[in-house]
Amino acid sequence: MPSIHQKTFQVRYYECDAYGHLNNTNYLRWMQEAAFEASAAVGYDFSRYDAIGHLWLVRETEIAYLLPLSYQDEVEIETHVLDLRQCRSRRAYVFRHLRSGQVAARATTDWVYLNARTLRPATIPDELRLAFFPEGLPAEAPRRERFPTPPAPPPQVFSLRRQVAWRDVDMLWHVNNAAYLAYMEDASTHVCDAHGWTMERMRAAGFGIVARGHRIEYRQPAVLGDELEIATWFSDERLSSALRHYRLRRAGDGELLVQGRSQFVWVDIETGRPIRIPEHFLAEFADNRAVEVG
Repeated sequence: MPSIHQKTFQVRYYECDAYGHLNNTNYLRWMQEAAFEASAAVGYDFSRYDAIGHLWLVRETEIAYLLPLSYQDEVEIETHVLDLRQCRSRRAYVFRHLRSGQVAARATTDWVYLNARTLRPATIPDELRLAFFPEGLPAEAPRRERFPTPPAPPPQVFSLRRQVAWRDVDMLWHVNNAAYLAYMEDASTHVCDAHGWTMERMRAAGFGIVARGHRIEYRQPAVLGDELEIATWFSDERLSSALRHYRLRRAGDGELLVQGRSQFVWVDIETGRPIRIPEHFLAEFADNRAVEVG
């Protein structure tokens, strides 16, 4: 059995979005904090990692939202390590609403163990493996799915540029993993604006678009002052949902830094229940739809 850690958070006012729900980026911030505490609880806090000259960085994040969290809700995050490979480790998280006991979200992160000086992947030592799995490693690790290949973007794919700001950078002097999700959210609102669907217009029409899940792959870090180009397009529209894809490149050299995809659901603002995507909405987004193959 792995070492299991639990941490409780309370949703604060400034962590909520205009719908009154805990903003998506804060789930990732809480996951990161829970992971740090879980590591410290088994003897590996920041000072221990500094002493051995190694650190962990997130390689991939996946999260599914099952019910919204609101202001002052108390939430317990239970987390444990799923596997420990040569230089990578997957960690699972369950968000549980304390009052109702309902599961609000499930997530995983894929972490890479690095040499702090070279930032090259390093072999996870046996002592660290036993700290996370005191009763021994599992005989089999859960299967890993490669990040899905996105469909080809349309010829006139929507893109915007933004410069990495000081507020986006963490203690490792690169963009924090949760900040990339904020960039993706910005791209989502800007592409809607560009197609005539501002948040105010959607509100007046009685519907909103909310995230049901995200998957993000971090390939290379962005640093303070980098100019990023964020491209986004959608695919796989269903009755009330669609996938939105993202590619974040460094504008200077075109290097792919991050790719992501999100599942969005159209909901009635008053009830929160899914609704059919309005036909005129889809028609106005025709040029942002993925290229059909075949």
